Amino acid sequence: MSVSTLPSTISRPSVRRTAHGVRRAPNRTQVVPPLLRITDSPAAAVFRVACAQGPIGRDTAAKVTGLSTATVNRQVVALLGAGLLRERADLTASGAVGRPRVPFEVNHEPYLTVGIHIGAVVTGIVASDLRGRILGAVEVPTPVGPQSQAVSRIVHSARMFLGRWHRRRPLWVGVALGGRVDPVTGRVDHPRLGWTAAPVGAIIGDGLGLPVSVAAHVDAMAASELLLAPGRPGESAASGTGLYFYARETAGVAVTIDGRVHTPSTGPGSIVHLPTGSGAQCSCGSRGCLEATVSDRAVIDAARDAGILTETDERPAIAAVYRAAASGSLAAHELLVERARVLGRTVAMLRDLFNPDRVILGGQAFTEYPAGIPHVAEAFAAASSLARKDIRITGFGNRVQEFAAAVVSLSCIHADPLTSIRRTALQ
Repeated sequence: MSVSTLPSTISRPSVRRTAHGVRRAPNRTQVVPPLLRITDSPAAAVFRVACAQGPIGRDTAAKVTGLSTATVNRQVVALLGAGLLRERADLTASGAVGRPRVPFEVNHEPYLTVGIHIGAVVTGIVASDLRGRILGAVEVPTPVGPQSQAVSRIVHSARMFLGRWHRRRPLWVGVALGGRVDPVTGRVDHPRLGWTAAPVGAIIGDGLGLPVSVAAHVDAMAASELLLAPGRPGESAASGTGLYFYARETAGVAVTIDGRVHTPSTGPGSIVHLPTGSGAQCSCGSRGCLEATVSDRAVIDAARDAGILTETDERPAIAAVYRAAASGSLAAHELLVERARVLGRTVAMLRDLFNPDRVILGGQAFTEYPAGIPHVAEAFAAASSLARKDIRITGFGNRVQEFAAAVVSLSCIHADPLTSIRRTALQ
């Protein structure tokens, strides 16, 4: 579906100091719902092919996008005028005549976007260029305390991080996190952090002086597979259905339909209390809920109970369990194998329920301990009643959170580049 305009904004007059120390006049905090989908508007199609294959000639771009050469020319001229593309006259073929023969590419060097992934334990902040390449990243402990103060501390960390990129102009900030997210207002309910209707979008957008988009993190991870995955398989994923399953400190799923992340109007569903038949007692009072069985926190507690981690460890981390298993600890290995089996059975149940064309598994519960993957596959095969289709581990490896945050910061620009760049001029 073509996109001509982006959704409305939320006004909040403010006077602020920017990431680069420049004081700005009062303006509007723009909370813009992310567009987690592949769009087919001409400008988006041309910009997308430039991201994936640039430098590229107009004739080639027309063949790839299915647009006429005249339409491609018009979009290239408009995107050049907006500063989002640049021409590469140095790459013009010998003997070629006229500007249409000059290859073009994304004008990525002057700009960046900021992505923030707020986890239950760790918050990651990334800078990416307009093509979706990660330029740099930093992690800080997720702040505790009153929700507005905690979010303000994240803003401070992001502002300090942005100071490294003084030669690039920040265009947008994207936030990905768990809980229930209202993408229109940017407010978040996050029981694990104790946040209720936290004005995440307003505080972060106001603090950084940028348009801001906020999304549920598993939805964002699914979108990154559509829009940013290596080799840009999103074009082939523009049809059919996909199921993204995530597990680390929490567990979640997202569904994609015809190149679009499906997000119900009341927010994404939850699988954290899905019964597994085994495991520790959950905060809800039941025993064997999925998150209470497979989360990093659950594995750490089980490792401590088994003596794999000791009480003298100041802050036992899941990495210590992985190291113990890799070093030959049979107890640590069996603990991780049991988690892998639970994950395999759960994925099989959800795959049989939704019967998608593709299944992607993401999160450190899958990627941090490769020896567990065969056990995921074995448990999946034993529990599923359907024929095996396209099931794979994410190509982003241990960086799924980074790319989830990045895609939220880029989705509006990729979906509607000309309108988005005009929005950035309002800040």
